[in-house]
Amino acid sequence: MRRWQNSGNNSQQHEGFEYSLLEDCDSAYRFTAIATVGKIRSIFDHFSRFLSDESFFILEYYPEEVPLSRPSGLNEGPIPSVFYSPYLATDTILSNITPYISRMIHDGFVGFGIANNRKGLEFFYSEEKVLTFFTDNHLRLSNFLHQHGIQHSNNLTLPATFGHDHLALSGLSKTSLPEELVSFTNTELDSTFFGQELVEQLDMYQVEEGLSFFLTRKEQEQIEDLLKKKLPNHHLSEIEFGGLLLDWNDFVIECEQTFAGDLWEYKQGLIIRDTIQQVIEIAPKPLADKISLIISEPDDIFKKILVDRRKRLDPPTDMKLVQKQFWYHGMVQKPGSDLRRDLIRQGWFNN
Repeated sequence: MRRWQNSGNNSQQHEGFEYSLLEDCDSAYRFTAIATVGKIRSIFDHFSRFLSDESFFILEYYPEEVPLSRPSGLNEGPIPSVFYSPYLATDTILSNITPYISRMIHDGFVGFGIANNRKGLEFFYSEEKVLTFFTDNHLRLSNFLHQHGIQHSNNLTLPATFGHDHLALSGLSKTSLPEELVSFTNTELDSTFFGQELVEQLDMYQVEEGLSFFLTRKEQEQIEDLLKKKLPNHHLSEIEFGGLLLDWNDFVIECEQTFAGDLWEYKQGLIIRDTIQQVIEIAPKPLADKISLIISEPDDIFKKILVDRRKRLDPPTDMKLVQKQFWYHGMVQKPGSDLRRDLIRQGWFNN
C-alpha cells in the first residue's frame, strides 16, 4: 500500500494489537493487529501449528482484471471474491501455498487466511494488510503475539484512518519489488493468475459474504455431541455445523438469483434447513437462540422469495420437528429451467 502524502492525518502506524469479545459470545475474541511485513510469514506459519491436523484455507482476491492501483475507501468499484478450501491436512495446505505466500503478503489486492472452526481458531491477513484473529483462548493468543514482539496497544492506527492506495504487484517496477519477487514475471505477479492457480490446486469454492458468525469450540463440541446422539445415521451429521449454516445461506442466495439445479437438488437444500432446525430444537436454549439468530437473515430472505405458499412440497425425510417447516410451503420466484421442468412433471402448477 502507498500512503497519501497529504491525507490530513499525520498519525504514525506502529506494531500492536487490540482485542474484544465477539457479540453473542461470552468466551470468543476478535484480535486486530498490525505487524511489520517481515513478520507475517513467521506469524502465519507459527499460528498454523495451533490448528492440529486439518484446517481450511481462505483466499480473498479479484478473479477479474482490476486496475494496477486504486484508492482506499471507494464506495463503488470491484468487490473481492472469497474462496474457501475444503478441510485438508494443514501440512498439505502449507506445502501448496509456499510458492505463493510472498506474493499474497505483498499484493495490495489479496487477502488470505487459515482456520479450523472446530478448534475455534482463525487467522486472516487482509488486503488492507491488517491481521485479524478469532479465538476462544485470548491468553494464548496474547502470549503468541508477544512472542513475535507485538505488544498490546490502546491506540492502534489502522490503514482505514488515513488515505492510501492499494497497489498490485504486477504494476510495480522491478526496483520497487521486494527482493524475493524480483525474478517473477509480470504474469506470475498478477493476482488474477496466481489466485486462480491456488483456487484450482486446493479445490476451493466461492462463498458469499453476508452471514457472519462465530461458534466457539465448546459450542461446536456441544452440537457435534447432539448430532451423534440424536441423529446418528443422518447423512449430514458428520459435516461441520458451521459449514451447514453457510450452505443454507448460499442456497438462499442462489434461490434469490435463480436456482440452477433440479427438484432433487432443491430438496437437498431444504434438508440442510431441516437439520439446522433439529439442532435448534434439541440444543440448550442459549445455543438454540444463537443459532436461530444466525440464520434469521437468510430465513427472512427465503420467506420473501417464496410464492404459491398454499401449496407444499413433500419433505424428503421423516424428521419430526416442532416448528412448522415454512421452507417447504411454496416455491421460489425464480426456479431455473431444470427445477421448473420437474415441478411441471409433478403437477405443481396445476390448480
